[in-house]
Amino acid sequence: MSQDLDKIEEVATRGVSAVLPGKEALISDLKSGKKLKIYNGIDPTGKLHIGHMVVLKKLRAFQDLGHEVVVLIGDFTAQIGDPTDKNATRKKLTKAEVDENSKNYKELIGKILDTSKTDFKFLHNEEWSNKLKPVDMLELASNFTVQQLIERDMFQERLKAGKEIYLHEFLYPIFQAYDAVTMGVDLQVGGNDQIFNMMAGRSLMRKLKNKDKFVLAMKLLTDPQGKKMGKTEGNVINLDDSPDDIYGKIMSFPDELISIAFELLTDKSMEEINQLEKALDSSVNPRDAKAELAFEVTSELCSKDQAQKAQDHFDKVFRLKEAPLSMREIDAKSGISLVGLLVEADFASSNSAAKRLMEQGAVKIDSVTIREDKILDEREFVLSAGKRNFVKVKLNA
Repeated sequence: MSQDLDKIEEVATRGVSAVLPGKEALISDLKSGKKLKIYNGIDPTGKLHIGHMVVLKKLRAFQDLGHEVVVLIGDFTAQIGDPTDKNATRKKLTKAEVDENSKNYKELIGKILDTSKTDFKFLHNEEWSNKLKPVDMLELASNFTVQQLIERDMFQERLKAGKEIYLHEFLYPIFQAYDAVTMGVDLQVGGNDQIFNMMAGRSLMRKLKNKDKFVLAMKLLTDPQGKKMGKTEGNVINLDDSPDDIYGKIMSFPDELISIAFELLTDKSMEEINQLEKALDSSVNPRDAKAELAFEVTSELCSKDQAQKAQDHFDKVFRLKEAPLSMREIDAKSGISLVGLLVEADFASSNSAAKRLMEQGAVKIDSVTIREDKILDEREFVLSAGKRNFVKVKLNA
């Protein structure tokens, strides 16, 4: 085990929201040279996305220190549905849906973790949960009280709103706790929205094995309104998105996300990130900082060559300095006239109005002023009319 004090301090603090029962206790175990068994569980409710990357990078940091890492595929718990942060009951998934959702998980996780190591494991919780008999489930449930489970914020909100809470939703943290006990882990890593579930595992571990399990909760990648970047909020970056999409979506991040995204998604040192955060208030253009961020993340999930191509593509399409990073997109037929496109894009009310805009020098394609009508061939570009009207155009055959 690596006992590098700087690396141990970083793994216990970088991007970390909380360590339970305490950071110093975890650091002490890490410094002792003890090999820890660390896990994160992923329920296959959909595609792996950038939020999963945050936790996977923390697992990689522990892996680089020499610890054993387990990624648990929650094919059983996914069929229950994690009620965390949900103001309504999750739609129950079938076994077939769960299997379909997780079919490329190993490949994508291998982009971040070293899956070739002998002390790395992929496990599935259906392997042990499906073997439980009714008497086993009763014994397991007897370790928890209704008061413990119903105190969750989302359940309290539903009660106030008169919304239903189904019994199977109470079982989710119980079965996740059973996962931790079955594997005999020393540490569970997850987002800070998972603290309740992870603490259920800590409680059950102490009761059944008289062992303390550490809980490490990661900060979440949230937008300025505090909503997670994920599939529920519709602003997700999937780990199997194309390089162009990954790069472009990161470039559309709000400026407020730059520093935390560097901390959670890259290997840039915290000293450099702190310096960047100060410079963003004065000398550094947020667009340039996001370009660096987008390049680093795309490189890790794809390759440096693909990241460079994505950057070149983005620069070509969005090279207008005044163009917004997030803009409306339209598809049109190759062979359309520029006049017709201006009307189709709602930049002009008629063909004659479109021609007047061109005569005034207000129409540009990728920063080049166009004063006469022309037929447009198959390609992508940014069309602008005046200082405020921009649209990304894709011409198809």
